[in-house]
Amino acid sequence: MTAPPAVPMLDAELIESSLTDPESFAALFDRYSAMLYRYVSRRLGPETAEDVVGETFLAAFGGRHRYDLSRPDARPWLFGIATKLIARHHRTEAARYRALLRSPVDGPAEGPAERVAAGVTASAVRPALAAALAALPRDRDVLLLVAWGDLAYEQVADALGVPVGTVRSRLHRARRKVRAALGDTNPMHEEE
Repeated sequence: MTAPPAVPMLDAELIESSLTDPESFAALFDRYSAMLYRYVSRRLGPETAEDVVGETFLAAFGGRHRYDLSRPDARPWLFGIATKLIARHHRTEAARYRALLRSPVDGPAEGPAERVAAGVTASAVRPALAAALAALPRDRDVLLLVAWGDLAYEQVADALGVPVGTVRSRLHRARRKVRAALGDTNPMHEEE
């Protein structure tokens, strides 16, 4: 008879375990480094993302004794650390948006017709989107944690240390500004 597969430890359990067995913290890196890299890379570019992700896990490891073990999911905590580190690189992020604004639009990738059409439409608004994101210094973190970090409102609130109501109002304001910058259209949905 074979043993049932081991149930993976919750993030909080891994953090607690790492207090006596520091090597167990590596499992958090394995779980979340790729996700954090994608988020940071979109914000600062791939050339800076690796360093920021490394700094995120170094800061998390150093502060793991302060982690609230009643929170089983460490993702908001890690995204919060990454977002604070991104703020230190705000000039890099702003320069990235300015570069996107000036850069030529990439051609569509090969693939099904719907994906190509959506890609062409989305690529066409990239300069306007970059300008809109650059103009959202206060609300940008909330918008990008939801859109690129795939965090729920409560997780964004945890990550940024603000009430959920603040997340909702900042997200609403950011979406309204981005929509206005894009001519009140959604580039991912073609109008028939």
